[in-house]
Amino acid sequence: MLRRVLPVVSAFALLTACSVTTSDAPPPGERVVTLVTHDSFAISPELLEEFKADTGITIKPLASGSAGELTNKLVLTKDAPIGDAVFGVDSTFASRALKEDVFAEYASPEARQGAQRYELDPPNRLHAVDVGDVCLNIDVAALRDIGEPKQLADLADPKYRDMLVVEDPATSSPGLAFLLNTIAVFGEQNWQNYWGQLKANGVKVVSGWEEAYTQDFSGSSGKGSRPIVVSYASSPSAEIGDDGTPRTKALPDTCYRQVEYAGVLNGAKNPDDAGKVVDFLLGEQVQADVPGQMYVYPSREGVTLPEAWTKAAPLPAGSRSLPAAEVDANRERWVQQWRTLVQG
Repeated sequence: MLRRVLPVVSAFALLTACSVTTSDAPPPGERVVTLVTHDSFAISPELLEEFKADTGITIKPLASGSAGELTNKLVLTKDAPIGDAVFGVDSTFASRALKEDVFAEYASPEARQGAQRYELDPPNRLHAVDVGDVCLNIDVAALRDIGEPKQLADLADPKYRDMLVVEDPATSSPGLAFLLNTIAVFGEQNWQNYWGQLKANGVKVVSGWEEAYTQDFSGSSGKGSRPIVVSYASSPSAEIGDDGTPRTKALPDTCYRQVEYAGVLNGAKNPDDAGKVVDFLLGEQVQADVPGQMYVYPSREGVTLPEAWTKAAPLPAGSRSLPAAEVDANRERWVQQWRTLVQG
């Protein structure tokens, strides 16, 4: 799920440089768990070092593209797994991985501290690590005179012409989440009509989040021309001005919930230690670390969010979602219909 802000990239690079064993085969006797991840995975290097000191286990991250690319790779290699554990299969792709029997059964003792709220299947093959709601974000100052949209339907109003930038659902995780959100709101019969209205009202489509947010959105450092963007509920926490006031705002009635999961791979060479890595991802220290490293909300209950999040980016209470099985059954068809309609 490529998404967040520039510090994630540097954190991942630092993690890779400082804490990863790069050779294909570990030294004799060394305990190594290969953790297959999406490209935005990041944990503070000192936590990895503490985990190694406590358990003797070295975590070797293996970045494997976006959430969709990661899932496809896991399915294609399920008979010869490329790792031991996985982080980053999200709720829009999880049903496919479960149907293909990619994951082994494993009941983490940490899962009952909050992750169970997002449980997908009774055998506990996947454990929720974080939540990242996709929402409309607005440039507050730019919309002060005309008023901000409240619901998705408001974006078709001519007063918001040429103001919205979204990501392509075929190439972007937040873009796909936004498409699914429109289907959840308007239904199978009407979502295409809604997108036709957005197209007529000048919606701009770009390939991914970074381009949309940092280049086209007027509320970010890129100072683009469009004051409405598809981003994350957490994004305003990075846009607090010198006066302590957020320059941007996520609209809570426009959000779609994404959950990212971890699990032990079927056929893993080191399943016992892989389970310990899943426990680690659900533990208090990592859960407190994920907001600052990956700009997502922890799944664990009782974790204190950074002060900026409390002020500018509380977790939305009423985010929508579609059942994972429904998404899996229809995703490719919906994306193709969207392409035909919006891109011709």
